Amino acid sequence: MLPKEYDIEGKVVFITGAGRGIGKGIAQVLAEAGADIALNALTDRYVINTAKEIAEASGRRILPILADVTQSAEVQRAVDTVLKEFGRIDVLVNNLGDAIRKPLVTLPGKQGEPASDEEIKKIVDLNLMAAILCTRAIGPQMLERRSGKIINISSFTAGKGGKEVVLYSLAKSAVVGFTRTQALEWAAYNIQINSIAPGLFPEPLNINDEETAKKMTEYISKITPLGRAGRLREAGLLALYLASSASDYMTGQTLYLDGGLSL
Repeated sequence: MLPKEYDIEGKVVFITGAGRGIGKGIAQVLAEAGADIALNALTDRYVINTAKEIAEASGRRILPILADVTQSAEVQRAVDTVLKEFGRIDVLVNNLGDAIRKPLVTLPGKQGEPASDEEIKKIVDLNLMAAILCTRAIGPQMLERRSGKIINISSFTAGKGGKEVVLYSLAKSAVVGFTRTQALEWAAYNIQINSIAPGLFPEPLNINDEETAKKMTEYISKITPLGRAGRLREAGLLALYLASSASDYMTGQTLYLDGGLSL
């Protein structure tokens, strides 16, 4: 039996970018721990099946919500839907994110185009603006109740950087700053805001063949001090800590779940 501080039975969780990957891993663990969950995605490609799978496994209410959470009107529509269905939102997980491997300026002797204005905006919107917009939309009902948990998903690159991922790194670094400052502003209202900075959690759906999977596994094992990739359930278990009352005395922090990559 888990300590009572980890009990999130009946809590309502809203997770962005939750059709697959880390968002799905977090949803699976939080539902297993007793939460009802609204799963957001841009399209129904994965999220409908993910919601059905988690509901059947956990017995909890799992609501798929299609919305572009980089757009404020879409965010408000999604939040209004969750509040209508569940009555409140106890935990927000700002998980949406993506990266492109392009430099800001083409380096001498290198091939390929630098990131365009549209690509820059897209990466900042996906990794930072979506978190800001969702926090702004969900915040009022948390502030009114003087209770809430917000978990932002950053990246190990926020502390380390990386070649050709300058846009992703800068956006995820901004997520860390946003976590700190918003946590400080809302601390007096009993709202804890923290972030998780994952390392390499490869998405099986993106691996086309066994040879590619083998090469990726070997590469990750080579560069990660703990010698392996992250497991989606591990992200979920850390999110459970941050979503529960076990973390009530922690706010504004970024926890690196990266096998040592940021060291």
